[in-house]
Amino acid sequence: YPAIETPAGRLAVQTVLSSPETGASTARTFYYLSIAAARRTIDIANPYFVPDQGAIDLLIAARKRGVRVRVMVAGIHNDNWIARQNSVRLYGPLLKAGIEIFEYNHTMLHQKTMVVDSVWSTVGTTNFDSRSFAHHKDNNVCGCDAQVAQELEGIFNQDIKGCEVMTVEKWRRRPFLEKFLQNTVSLLQEQV
Repeated sequence: YPAIETPAGRLAVQTVLSSPETGASTARTFYYLSIAAARRTIDIANPYFVPDQGAIDLLIAARKRGVRVRVMVAGIHNDNWIARQNSVRLYGPLLKAGIEIFEYNHTMLHQKTMVVDSVWSTVGTTNFDSRSFAHHKDNNVCGCDAQVAQELEGIFNQDIKGCEVMTVEKWRRRPFLEKFLQNTVSLLQEQV
């Protein structure tokens, strides 16, 4: 890497790439390590939230150790029906563990952010799904800066006002046809 003669600003950031050529997803590693290291809060905003079992286990473990976990997803305005159905299908264990899930229904939510403990944050193009972690060429910028993290938390909190809160009861009361379709498209979960 070339030497930086004059810093462009006060904030040190790291660019994290995910690419099929690397053989492993650096973005997935950063996301998962951040969840595992969280002590107080995790806020995830992602339109295509289709966590694999490892991510589900990490999120539930975080909640069990007292971390407030909030996930905001694209709701009814979603441009990927299969991703949405797989996402909703996976809400159950997360909701039962006490993880808060918010469906943004004003427009298509498309930001991909995560803030941990009001200090570490990431913004980028990486979706929270196996396909993005393993097969897409995505790029996130990560940083450890309380001011940036708190600004992102403020945006998250504002966006919650446009969300429908998902509950275990609402999730369980999904119509039979919806559940059937969600289980059917689960066969395509890795392709989303």
